[in-house]
Amino acid sequence: MDSNPLSVQLCVNGEVRSLALDPARSLLDVLRDDLRLTGTKKACDMGNCGACTVLVDGRPMYACLMLAVDWSDNVIQTIEGLARNGRLDPVQDAFLAADAFQCGFCTPGQIMSLKGLLNEVASPSDEDIVRALSGNLCRCGAYANLLRVGRIAAGRETIDTPAPGCGASDR
Repeated sequence: MDSNPLSVQLCVNGEVRSLALDPARSLLDVLRDDLRLTGTKKACDMGNCGACTVLVDGRPMYACLMLAVDWSDNVIQTIEGLARNGRLDPVQDAFLAADAFQCGFCTPGQIMSLKGLLNEVASPSDEDIVRALSGNLCRCGAYANLLRVGRIAAGRETIDTPAPGCGASDR
């Protein structure tokens, strides 16, 4: 740590946390290492993959590209902060309903990107969903169900609607 740490208060998942931080540390490293919020993933550490996506004042941002000391006046939400009162967020429910998981490493970033979209656009188009997820890479290829996740979370598709190719008429 720098010999001159800065005292910073970060509002993360509704809780104000007081920290002494090296001014050069990324928000991603502070979330994972200091606050033990490991749902936000560290992958490329260059803003290329989206695995570190968090919401800042409701908007998706890459935590690896942000200096933690710059965000003391903002509300930061990680994947751990989405569920409320023991209930998953509708985007999390939609991921389960659409079976959109593969290995799950990229999933937190994808969920946060979709949550950010829904914070801004109540009923996003398919193009909006694709654009919102365009910065989130998935090595396993779980893309097939992500559009469905966005539709379910936005209330444009019901959970019990069969996925394409899986309907009763296909049997």
